[in-house]
Amino acid sequence: MVEMVNRPYATAFEKFAAGNPDILCLSADLTSSCEIDGFRDRHPDQFISMGMAEQNMLSFAGGLGLAGFRPFIHTFGVFMYRRPYDQLMASIAYPRRKVRLMGFLPGVTTPGGMTHQSIEDISVMRSIPNMTILETGDATEVESICEAADSIDGPVWCRVLRGSVPRLFDTPIKVGEMRELSAGDDILVVTSGICTEEALRARSALAKAGLSIRHLHLHTIKPFDAKALLDHIGSVKHGVITLENHVTEGGVGSLVAETMADAGVGKRLIRLGLKDTYAHGGSRPYLMRYYGLDAVALVKGIEDLMGQQFGISENDLDAARVEDVHSLVKAEAL
Repeated sequence: MVEMVNRPYATAFEKFAAGNPDILCLSADLTSSCEIDGFRDRHPDQFISMGMAEQNMLSFAGGLGLAGFRPFIHTFGVFMYRRPYDQLMASIAYPRRKVRLMGFLPGVTTPGGMTHQSIEDISVMRSIPNMTILETGDATEVESICEAADSIDGPVWCRVLRGSVPRLFDTPIKVGEMRELSAGDDILVVTSGICTEEALRARSALAKAGLSIRHLHLHTIKPFDAKALLDHIGSVKHGVITLENHVTEGGVGSLVAETMADAGVGKRLIRLGLKDTYAHGGSRPYLMRYYGLDAVALVKGIEDLMGQQFGISENDLDAARVEDVHSLVKAEAL
């Protein structure tokens, strides 16, 4: 039974930041939705409400970084790079300010539709010099994201999960490393974020079908340990498949493809993710099924890679978690 942790970011951020006057918590009018309302109430001297003015917030955070503060800025991910892209580049990335951009609602984790779903943020951030990219895949990584981000001498883009989050791992994020979840020799599966839980749903069914899966989970997307990935690719017989909560262009799939191409690796690669499309509104399980981000899509991808059917059905997979869609509570909760 997987342990579920309620609002791990709320607890972890307060534990990390409370009493440290150099750490400032900035919010763009989504305080409760980013789980920092308790911190605001108990530590008002470290909290700054910037309102719905993301361009101003990023420039302001850059100035705080110049003055020696360590600002953690909070809003939905889409609002931190689509609206204030110029400020992100000029005020934070170019001068290499120690600004930690805590972006909530990564990919299809919200029913809010394209206005709220950050489906291309990794591709944008990978192209920005000086930027580090971290993504959380479970409660332990959410609990350790603040320390991990704060260890970087420069700006850090973080994809943060909220609400009720499963605990899949026992150890915190170690920046620059990847997690080896299984060490098979048939196929390498590379996942990140919420797609790792989906891949784990298929693990027992794939094993029963006689497949030996090597599974890597990425929490650090930039910088990336290319040598470690190539070593893992060299350990499997049939190829690589990636599964990500993001468009396939510029994300983890592209990162793996570039690494393989640069090294002249000739094994086949299949990239699963959003395919040149915006996502509709809907529950997370529905969207992951519809756009091919779930365990069923992974099994089909592996069958494609292997060129054979394994007779694995939905009933053979571990049960999927179904979360409440809470957008009816208030618009901010999207």
